[in-house]
Amino acid sequence: MTRKMTVVFHDDQLYMDLKYEALKRRKPASEIVAEAVQEWLDDREDEELNPIIDARMAEYREKGGVPWSVVEREMEEVIARREKLPVVADKEKDVQTRYRSRRAARSRKAGSANR
Repeated sequence: MTRKMTVVFHDDQLYMDLKYEALKRRKPASEIVAEAVQEWLDDREDEELNPIIDARMAEYREKGGVPWSVVEREMEEVIARREKLPVVADKEKDVQTRYRSRRAARSRKAGSANR
């Protein structure tokens, strides 16, 4: 779905820099703005998660625990037994593939929203 929004630049230099960058990249300025906003939102999400992750890591160091890879493997084995499916041997590659797929889908979505 395409939505329109008016952006008011209070800084003429910022506006000129955006237009120059759009010409240089041969991309619409709206696409550059959409990419920047998406990146900013992703960064905010990461900033919100960082204190939670830090707290859990401190708890892990203090109390000890089992690495996530072990827990994940155990979960896969339980699910595989229930569903009688083979367990994925190389989970790290599977996670990387899913991450890249989500990132690519977000990029495609952002690109199609600007057209």
